[in-house]
Amino acid sequence: MSSLDSNQKLYLKLIWVLSIAIPIVVAILIFAPDKIKGAGDWVYILPHLNATFNSITSIVLLLGLYFIKQKNVKAHKSMMSIAFTLGSLFLVSYVVYHSTADSTIYGDLNRNGVLDDVEKTKDVMFWRGFYHGVLLPHIILAAVVVPFVLFAFYYALSDKIEKHKKIVKWTFPIWLIVSITGVVVYLMISPYYPK
Repeated sequence: MSSLDSNQKLYLKLIWVLSIAIPIVVAILIFAPDKIKGAGDWVYILPHLNATFNSITSIVLLLGLYFIKQKNVKAHKSMMSIAFTLGSLFLVSYVVYHSTADSTIYGDLNRNGVLDDVEKTKDVMFWRGFYHGVLLPHIILAAVVVPFVLFAFYYALSDKIEKHKKIVKWTFPIWLIVSITGVVVYLMISPYYPK
């Protein structure tokens, strides 16, 4: 067996390990009964930063599509590298925030972590349902897209362009939906973040 074959197998294994480990680690950190203490109030800027990452990622993904349609491979690679970098920074920031700060509850106007009777108006409950209707698919697709993105990048970097083209037919729309819905989720929940 050549070293190229063993390297390829190693990369493919690494992609699968990361694809499984990332959602599991994120879920553990988010749903852990106790948050990591001592991070300080600076972590409350991270959701705003994450929304910026998602906004720019959406734009960069669309530019990447535009450039590849124009057959400008160099510009396409640049845009997709920026999108990958932003996605990586988002993931780190997201994990830091959710492992150190309590989750924000949609509709919790007084930010006490509980929806009281005053906060449970029909209007709030309708929008809360809508919010969760956007949030749930966003979370599921965010977990699903991880291996797609990693394989798309691996195929591009290893010059397996036909495989790259096949996988990005799924990767691109899922990634774009995740980025856009991430911004929508942020815009809906941001009025309830701690001040």
